[in-house]
Amino acid sequence: MKITPAESPAPPGGVAGSARSWPALLAAFLLSGCHAPEQSADTDSAVIYLVEDVPAGLNYDGPAASLHTSQVGIVNLMDPLLEYAASPDVENGVQTSDFSSFEGSLAENWVYDPAEQSWRIDLREGVYSCAGNELTADDVLYTFARAKSVSGAAPVGWFLASVASVATFDTSVFDNPAKRRLGDEISKLSRYSVKVFQSAPNPLFPHVLTSFALRVFDSQEMRKHATESDPWSHQYVDEQTSPGFGPYCTERWIKGDEFVLTANPYRDKRAPSIKRIVFKRVPLSSNRFVIMKMGEADLSDRLTPREFEALAGLDNLKVIGLTGNETLFLHMNFKSPPFDNPLIRRAISAAVPYDWIINNGYRAQAKQWLSVVPTRYPGVSENFQPPPGGPEAARQLLSQAGYPNGKGLEEFEENFQLSYVAEKQIALGPIANAIRAKLREVGIPVELNPIPLTQFGDRTLVKRDLPFALSDQEKPVVVDAGYAIQLFFASPSAGGVNNMTNYQNDSVDALWASARTTANPSARAEFIARALDQIAADIAWLPLAEFKTQWATNTELYGFRWYPDNSIRFSDLYRKEH
Repeated sequence: MKITPAESPAPPGGVAGSARSWPALLAAFLLSGCHAPEQSADTDSAVIYLVEDVPAGLNYDGPAASLHTSQVGIVNLMDPLLEYAASPDVENGVQTSDFSSFEGSLAENWVYDPAEQSWRIDLREGVYSCAGNELTADDVLYTFARAKSVSGAAPVGWFLASVASVATFDTSVFDNPAKRRLGDEISKLSRYSVKVFQSAPNPLFPHVLTSFALRVFDSQEMRKHATESDPWSHQYVDEQTSPGFGPYCTERWIKGDEFVLTANPYRDKRAPSIKRIVFKRVPLSSNRFVIMKMGEADLSDRLTPREFEALAGLDNLKVIGLTGNETLFLHMNFKSPPFDNPLIRRAISAAVPYDWIINNGYRAQAKQWLSVVPTRYPGVSENFQPPPGGPEAARQLLSQAGYPNGKGLEEFEENFQLSYVAEKQIALGPIANAIRAKLREVGIPVELNPIPLTQFGDRTLVKRDLPFALSDQEKPVVVDAGYAIQLFFASPSAGGVNNMTNYQNDSVDALWASARTTANPSARAEFIARALDQIAADIAWLPLAEFKTQWATNTELYGFRWYPDNSIRFSDLYRKEH
């Protein structure tokens, strides 16, 4: 049975009163078409969420998987087997998570058998999708089979299973189609139980089950939309909805305009307090700022530090957030001379204006990043320090490299074009300009090269040919330093996936290989710590800042919790009227 919630009539929009200022008119214009639900005694009003863009796709193995609003859509339509446990700590209005323990979401029990190197997972009974289908072991098998098929544009599900050492989820699937079929490495024990075998004792397994990219599909609904050319229903998920067992259903999805979620009508025990969410596309942060300031929306994110600062002073709004895993770094490609010269990398690290970036670029809503992995993550130490001495040290390092005062670096003029995402000009442009000025001061001929987001992504993640870039887009969504090593710093031959700087160090690969296969937690931590120290010493990328993940919201919304994908779970939220 397919649920299509009926749309409620929209009440008159806009600002009360006959005279409207231009911000109010802008708000009314931008929000025209938002269909807010009628109020009722047992239903909270809709939340209007202003976003840079609505989801471009909902397929976590698809081309839009890395986009923020696509991930927000996925995590509200689909539930994982496990979540990180909630922590009692609250930072600036946001509850944190305990990354050392887990709580069941779709799973009720999960038990590791070291003798078999297997995990038994028992599912909750009586959990239903938006189509009215009950969650069973078949849905878990389908989800892993789809991941192993590597049939999507970005095989993220396969990668997560592979990094957690799920048996047979290895690179052979890319060369041999016969290896893409799911075998008894994941088996059905009963209607509500499965067993997952690992090829090695790897503690990452429960961590990857929390990710947005191994959430469980409603296999019955997915199979209805399979075709001969698309047996895993990628097109359906990228154009219609992502059918899972989450708290919300897709009511309406107009790409480039609006995305509306309504509460899953079959979700009784864990039904969300907020019944309807309207994502409204407002691409410019300045326009989102105005609409929030006028009180015409409930929630927004991805504003500039200055805009957050201004909204925090208003009576009808609050700005909440914490330093989680969002970072800014300089990307220097080892295959693009002279960035293969460690003295050049050190010279750049000495010349960068870190204090300006923190205090001016981020308006003190960030801190200097002194590691290569988010420092909130367990076991991560501040193991990176730029060479002391600032610009003078940079000049000395350039001389040692054979380029006194930068003489001779003009040969690499094209590689010294500092790229960044053009759509983030307001936030990143001033920082890029400050870096350019300081590097040119010591003789490094930097010029700015803002490029479109699609081109930036293609050149960093696919072609990996971008020489020099300023990036704030990368984060390890699995809270484990070892996962971050494999994702960003392991060489391709060692299973690296997003190694955008073409970094390769045999000792790092060997240390990570040892960490992956040891059953001793202390030994694993030691291997990872040594690998991180080497990565920092090599300046595999140059860490600049850890900046706050923030939201602007009206003062009635509560229940915010930080997750490592930085996506709001609307089922956590509730209204508390003053």
